[in-house]
Amino acid sequence: QVQLVESGGGLVQAGGSLRLSCAASGRTFSNNFMGWFRQAPGKEREFVAAISWSLDKTYYADSVKGRFTISRDNAKNTVYLQMNNLKPEDTALYYCAARPDYCSEYGCSLVDRYRTWGQGTQVTVSS
Repeated sequence: QVQLVESGGGLVQAGGSLRLSCAASGRTFSNNFMGWFRQAPGKEREFVAAISWSLDKTYYADSVKGRFTISRDNAKNTVYLQMNNLKPEDTALYYCAARPDYCSEYGCSLVDRYRTWGQGTQVTVSS
């Protein structure tokens, strides 16, 4: 069983930066891809970024390309999301998720394909 714990959320002004962390514990060797998703009030959960645990593949939603960077430290079993040039529309609860299988760029964006989820960390961007 894999456990995921996110941290690093907070309140920031537009144009600012935050770095989210997701610490994985348990059977982490079974995680092939890790993803970040977000959910704003009244909206569906949406894909933000994904990274493979061993193949260094990264995928991003169009809305965050060029501003967000996903990375991972395998020695620490931790995945990061560096968020720069934040906008008010980035305000949401950000979730980390893990899946044990390989996914294509499209497949990695599908919410229901991820097996394990963290509790979320709130990001609020003021204008």
